[in-house]
Amino acid sequence: MNDKILLCGNEAIAEAAVQAGCLFYYGYPITPQNEISAYMSKRMPEVNGVFIQSESEIAAINMTFGTSTTGKRTMTSSSSPGISLKMEGVSYMASCELPVVVINVMRVGPGLGNITPSQSDYFQATKGGGHGDYHVIVLAPASVQECADLTQTAFELADKYRIPVFLLLDGIQGQMREPVLIGKPNNINSYDKTWCLTGAENREPNVVKSLYLNDNESEAHQEKLQNKYKLITSNEQRAELYKTESAQILIIAYGTPSRICKPVVDKYRKKGIKIGLFRPVSLWPFPKDELKKLDLSVEEYLVVEWSAGQMIEDVKLTVGSRKPVNFLGVLGGRPMTVKEVEDKVETIIAKHGVHI
Repeated sequence: MNDKILLCGNEAIAEAAVQAGCLFYYGYPITPQNEISAYMSKRMPEVNGVFIQSESEIAAINMTFGTSTTGKRTMTSSSSPGISLKMEGVSYMASCELPVVVINVMRVGPGLGNITPSQSDYFQATKGGGHGDYHVIVLAPASVQECADLTQTAFELADKYRIPVFLLLDGIQGQMREPVLIGKPNNINSYDKTWCLTGAENREPNVVKSLYLNDNESEAHQEKLQNKYKLITSNEQRAELYKTESAQILIIAYGTPSRICKPVVDKYRKKGIKIGLFRPVSLWPFPKDELKKLDLSVEEYLVVEWSAGQMIEDVKLTVGSRKPVNFLGVLGGRPMTVKEVEDKVETIIAKHGVHI
């Protein structure tokens, strides 16, 4: 595709997956991500791919398991409670070192909650979500264009590291429409797939498993996984820095809230207030190295989330207790307003008077 087209975030994710070589999609309906399944039900037959509306979310993730063992690019999508059902399968795939892309268009929880947008699945995504010592890469778009771009990045990282990769976005991003340009990556088939189960007529059989009954073998496998996670942490931290030069107040937000915060930064920069925005793009690995570089000038941090406060824990782990870490959150799926962010910034400025 050489021209921009108007798509919602969910549709952009689906088309970007097709262009990235995903020919196997399995899903189960749940709001607010149903456009992904609907789009894939049309596109997969057009590219000789496979679309299955599975009988459950559990079935969908296990279908990706089987497809992934053959080395084919595969994807599933859902929303918060549906993702919970997939997490056992994700744990198995992490242990088996199988690449898969999982889309979570977040809604309000816990339980069925509400179909309105939220960011309350941060813990689930970044802290594993299933059983065992494992991680998945988590990417967080802030626009429809990034929904497309990061979907393709997710497939590349999944193949590169043989790991599940999550795209974490809220319901507004999934539903809103923006012009988007979706390209076809050049490196779709450039990753090692010699580990796949493709038949063993001319080689020794490959084995994909997560069960290691020998203690030494089990420990060696776990150490291998942990070393991979360390490598990913070193190589794959991503963040956007917006007007962070000499920032004394640093807002930290991801996804849609980061877009709400940008005009706040613009307003106070024009007033001479040294304020900036740090937007994590990779939620795991959390971009702690880039955040630490900004610490010298920062007097106070402000974490903005559509939750009761989850990413704030990673911020505090990164910056420590030397400087205040303030929080602004909303619950129940109500979109935050620009004024609410401005009011919080005003309280921080008032504490410091003319010093900020």
